[in-house]
Amino acid sequence: MPEKLEELVRAALAAAQSVGELPEFDVADMGFERPADSSNGDWSSTVAMRSARLAHCAPAKIAQAIVAHLPEDPALAKVEVAGPGFINFYLNTASANDIFRVVRESGDDFARSDIGAGKKIQVEFVSANPVGPLHIGHGRWAALGDSLCNVLERAGYDVEREYYINDHGSQMDVFGHSISKRYLQLLELMGEGKSCEEAVAALLADREAYVADEEDAHPETHPYTDAFNEALGGNAYAGDYIVDLAARFVASDGDALAGATEDERCAFFRERGYKMMLESIRETCHKARCDFDVWFSERSLYEKGPDGTSAVDRALAKLDELGYLFRDEAGALWFRSTDFGDDKDRVLIKTNGEYTYFASDVAYHWNKFQRVDHVIDLWGADHHGYIKRIRSVCEALGYPDQFEVVLGQLVNLLRDGVPVRMSKRKGTMVAFDELLEEVGADATRYTLVAKSNNQMIDFDIEAVKRQDNTNPVYYVQYAHARICSILRRAAGVDADEAAKLGMDEVARRAVGEDYDLGLLTDPTEAALARKLAELPGLVDSCARDRAPFRLTHYAEDLAGHFHSFYAACQVIPGAGRPLDGGLSHARLAAVDACRRVLALTLNMIGVTAPQVM
Repeated sequence: MPEKLEELVRAALAAAQSVGELPEFDVADMGFERPADSSNGDWSSTVAMRSARLAHCAPAKIAQAIVAHLPEDPALAKVEVAGPGFINFYLNTASANDIFRVVRESGDDFARSDIGAGKKIQVEFVSANPVGPLHIGHGRWAALGDSLCNVLERAGYDVEREYYINDHGSQMDVFGHSISKRYLQLLELMGEGKSCEEAVAALLADREAYVADEEDAHPETHPYTDAFNEALGGNAYAGDYIVDLAARFVASDGDALAGATEDERCAFFRERGYKMMLESIRETCHKARCDFDVWFSERSLYEKGPDGTSAVDRALAKLDELGYLFRDEAGALWFRSTDFGDDKDRVLIKTNGEYTYFASDVAYHWNKFQRVDHVIDLWGADHHGYIKRIRSVCEALGYPDQFEVVLGQLVNLLRDGVPVRMSKRKGTMVAFDELLEEVGADATRYTLVAKSNNQMIDFDIEAVKRQDNTNPVYYVQYAHARICSILRRAAGVDADEAAKLGMDEVARRAVGEDYDLGLLTDPTEAALARKLAELPGLVDSCARDRAPFRLTHYAEDLAGHFHSFYAACQVIPGAGRPLDGGLSHARLAAVDACRRVLALTLNMIGVTAPQVM
């Protein structure tokens, strides 16, 4: 409808100019929007205010001239000029309700746009070190990042989801040594006559005693954990999963590595443990309905090619060629980040020849721009200070304004309002995989997307699991399931038949081929139509502002409008409750349109739309 109205306004403007009532000028944007108050029309245009300077004329005069020359159209009930120059359009009932038909005929293409124009855009998110399981903070990034990608795709972008594997650096050696020490401890316990399972239980009990003994008053209760910490100088990965990994190696390799040097064991466990952990991360992401197109290994940046150089070498050589590198007196290599507004220059290679993390990031982001047009990185808020240096190097390499960062706040985990304690001493957090198992992917994703990335989230496990209308995801999903039930009854099929037929076919049978939307005159029907019509614009704004959280608010509003409509309007005839067949079919069409939009909105945030609850 906005497109049609824009054609009418442009025709009226041209007519007013042709007879000299308005001077010649051209306006690119007619400024159509939905008035917040429906008493101000179905659509409103601000074209008169937008063109006042161009026309050297008062907005009200421009608006009056446009309305005077507006071509007649059967969709319009009336057009009024209001305030300083708003042009308010009131549609007749059938035209105002036409969105129900548009939704049903558009199918999955409803609310698609081409604002992205096929631009290749990469979103990199989660990217946790492959040395431990994902926790709920990573889970927020999985839900947010994947939902953002879904929105961008619907807005016409060519999207690539990428996970950066931090598999190069000292943390990998710490990981290998941690497994190695636990492996030796398991063998020690097994040498005392314990089975592998008993040895694992003993180490875990020892760790629990260590955690409980916060004052270290009873070291005799946790000798193995003390020995573990002492051997690794406190620099270790101490979670239960390390014991579990060590046990897997005992099961597969026995004591074959007992006689190896520590460095040999570290290398062995580092590489195999890394592969196991990465596979676990992949599985967790998949359970969260977050699958990546690219898993990019940091190590690959340091692999030498046929010419004897690595991606890092080539990236630094490029910066050097551009004049942005220098060495200090001690021999360290620096990037002139201050040339681009950073507060200080940044070191790339230390005096001992060791590459910094920044060196990897330089090469990595240069690699990204060889593949895509625009890059979005999702980082935790604690990385805020890192943005300027990466933006600076992207600009230095010739990609200004093509790199952006979306920062996110923490997630507070609660159970019945009580914070779930995260113990640094224990060395573990609640694994995201465990949360998905307890809460389910639907409720988890919905909750983690429901707030702006700039806001902290209180994730109350018990509240999120609750199956009543106080739980937003349940409220929205129940509306969809209720609609499916209505359509099944109207079509005369049960849930099993509907599952075989598919809900689109069930709806086709329920609604029929012909229906008159002009019969829908109840205020709740009008409100439902207006709400459905908001989604295309909302998708574009979510993509533009990187704000998929707005979809959850929309879904809840739409569910509320449906429930209000259903309370006010009878949809199908019942015993002792006759209903005109034409009105029933029109209302069923509205109900089906609502079903489709609810499902579409939920799917964009990675949440299912159940047919039965």
